[in-house]
Amino acid sequence: MGLRGFFQKVVDKAVFWEDRINSSTFGRVFRLDGSGHPKQIPGSSFFREIRAGFTTFATMAYIIAVNSAVLSDTGGTCHCPKTATDPTCKYDAGYEVCVTLLKQDLVTSTAAFPGMGLNAYFTYQVVGWHGTGMVPYRIALTAVFVEGFIFLLLALTGMRQWLVKMIPATIKTACGVGIGLFLTEIGLSYSAGLGAITSGYTTPVAIGGCPTWKLDDHGECTGNVMSNPSMWIGIFVGGILVAFLMAFKVKSAIIIGIALVSIISWPRNTSFSYFPYNEAGNARFEFFEPIVAFHPIKGILNVQQWSLGEASGTQFVLALVTFLYVDIIDCTATLYSMARFCGVVEEDGDFPDRRSHTALMPGAGIADGGRTGLTAMTVGFCFLISLFFAPIFASVPPWATGPTLVLVGCLMIRQVTNINWAYIGDAVPSFVTLAFMPLSYSVAYGLIAGMLVYITLNTMIWVVVYLTDGRVVPSNWNEKEVYRFGFGKKDVPKWMLFIRDKMLGKGRRVEEHKVAVELVDNASAERNSSRNGSTDDKVVVVRPQYDGRPISEQELRIGH
Repeated sequence: MGLRGFFQKVVDKAVFWEDRINSSTFGRVFRLDGSGHPKQIPGSSFFREIRAGFTTFATMAYIIAVNSAVLSDTGGTCHCPKTATDPTCKYDAGYEVCVTLLKQDLVTSTAAFPGMGLNAYFTYQVVGWHGTGMVPYRIALTAVFVEGFIFLLLALTGMRQWLVKMIPATIKTACGVGIGLFLTEIGLSYSAGLGAITSGYTTPVAIGGCPTWKLDDHGECTGNVMSNPSMWIGIFVGGILVAFLMAFKVKSAIIIGIALVSIISWPRNTSFSYFPYNEAGNARFEFFEPIVAFHPIKGILNVQQWSLGEASGTQFVLALVTFLYVDIIDCTATLYSMARFCGVVEEDGDFPDRRSHTALMPGAGIADGGRTGLTAMTVGFCFLISLFFAPIFASVPPWATGPTLVLVGCLMIRQVTNINWAYIGDAVPSFVTLAFMPLSYSVAYGLIAGMLVYITLNTMIWVVVYLTDGRVVPSNWNEKEVYRFGFGKKDVPKWMLFIRDKMLGKGRRVEEHKVAVELVDNASAERNSSRNGSTDDKVVVVRPQYDGRPISEQELRIGH
């Protein structure tokens, strides 16, 4: 048996075991294709979900490094002895040492609890750089802690589902397109991507591609534009090569691209090394060198401030409300868009399990075939392992993951054809939504802007149509999407129905069941009498009503 025959045998064995797993109870729990579950997800399979989980983790691994770098800018629990000449402790050596230790703690905590939804908002708009913002670090942490429980309560009770159904369908579709553009912008930026674009001084965005030491204080290139070798390695190896492999449906193409770019970028004696011989490169290499290491969290556990006085209480409420509404809107828009992207949105706009934190990077896993919670569990397992391999996963360069985000953005933007462009009342709000997300660098702000325009514009149109009794209507009025605000009985959370049945319906249904049994017996007697030709013994059956409608005979038979 040659090498080809050996590999074919391995593949056949893998397919055999995958089919067995898919059709097992395990596959039925995750609704894998072939499991026999009435709501099985077409195209989902065990190994495909695992592979998608690895892909998602590969695109999210940079979070371990980026999240710690961003959050350490708050200064955390480090004390800043402010002076007139250095109010932010920018040049205080002792403070900088404390921030370095804080960053190492944050690497471990990010690996244990990955997420980047609000880190930049938390750091630069709430706490501020080195604590110069409106809310102190410890109080902001308390607000995040409480907000998490409120968010969980809203998810478990089904209240977040209401937000999804309240958003017009065309806006929800535009969110997917906007997130695709947002991912593309992130993938092209310096912080988490190729570095092909950067912020400008005279323009909002400028062409980039220069080495980082050529960036001025405004983040704009002062020379050597589009000459950075790391950017070109990312474009050709992580971008074009991966797209070429995807054209031939090569499995794990995204992982291959990320791994190749990372390995190429690790040697130090190159112009495109992720560990150059400077202060930042030496720090990265020092963290990378052990390969396997676990850094215990020392300074950021249980540091919330629970003594909330008058000023502290105001700051706490401000931070809590801010985090809650941004997190809900951000999570709702992202989760719906990702669910639509992977094709699990039902006809009524609903989709499976919404009890989670979301990020944009799972789009890569969805593009690689991920459809179920098994993908998320794989990502969680990888992050658990990364607690001990954090030096490796924190050393994936941004130009290795940037091309992947651009490719995912390309896949997600295909939803733009599903937006209702025929009617201006739907088209303009949708365009504002998809354009504002990347331009404001926020999914939440994009959704807020789109909803504001949608409500204002369509309310004005409705007033004109109402006052003229329908004689004056905008062009293509018949092309508008029907907006259903509110919920029917099928949209009520199951826990509410359970409580209603317990409090109001239990005794009532028992009585109805008894009546139904008697009525079924009477109905049988009636049919027998008719069959025997007797009219004197016929029983007149008056069917009871339930919630304003007659009970059908079929419901009587099963004991309604």
